[in-house]
Amino acid sequence: MKTKIILFLFLTVSAISVTAQTEYQLRELMDFVNGKKVISGEFNKELTESEIEGSAYLNKEFINGTIYTVQKEKYVNIPLRYNVYNDDMEFKNQNDEIQAIAAPGSIDKIEIGELSFKYIPYMVGQKIKNGYFELITDGNAALYIRYEVTFKEGEKAGAYKEASPPSFIKTPNEYYIQIGGNAATLVGNKKSLLEIFPDNKDNVETFIKKNNIKTNDSESLAKLVNYYNSLLM
Repeated sequence: MKTKIILFLFLTVSAISVTAQTEYQLRELMDFVNGKKVISGEFNKELTESEIEGSAYLNKEFINGTIYTVQKEKYVNIPLRYNVYNDDMEFKNQNDEIQAIAAPGSIDKIEIGELSFKYIPYMVGQKIKNGYFELITDGNAALYIRYEVTFKEGEKAGAYKEASPPSFIKTPNEYYIQIGGNAATLVGNKKSLLEIFPDNKDNVETFIKKNNIKTNDSESLAKLVNYYNSLLM
């Protein structure tokens, strides 16, 4: 079970009534913190960042971003960063305190600089989990990047080795494709990639061969996903 090292959340979620709206209502940081009660948190540390090599974050710095909720509210100028290790979206409140979104299911999309993130279901073996993914291309089929960071315990000095500090280790990015509202599926080899598009398998297979689609390249996969979406128009 993954140990939370940087952030422990104490969730407080109030009921939110959903209204039929077509436009996003513009909100500010104060509303985000106090209005809907969709966030809460306490920042506790077992280890300080200076004691750990590497980083738990996609980017350590907070960048002003925008949060879109499923209730059609738009919160702007929110200082945000993505904690990859904990899979938490952190922000600074009006008192400069670091907290995290405690009800990610209420979020439709988060924009941080030029990056867009969504909290979606995805397959892990035969189980379905939920997590944050960077959105690469959208449509009936959507392409995502899943970031991962692992934690390695420090090691004491031995007879033939020096001591090593604890560290965060970034693992290779994984690509997922989501069809409709289904759980996103990990892109593996080309054979498994074909299984993601059963309704247009022949067309997709021809496109993969003709365009030399690579399963570990975001631009290549985006080209394939956009092609698939064009078949549905």
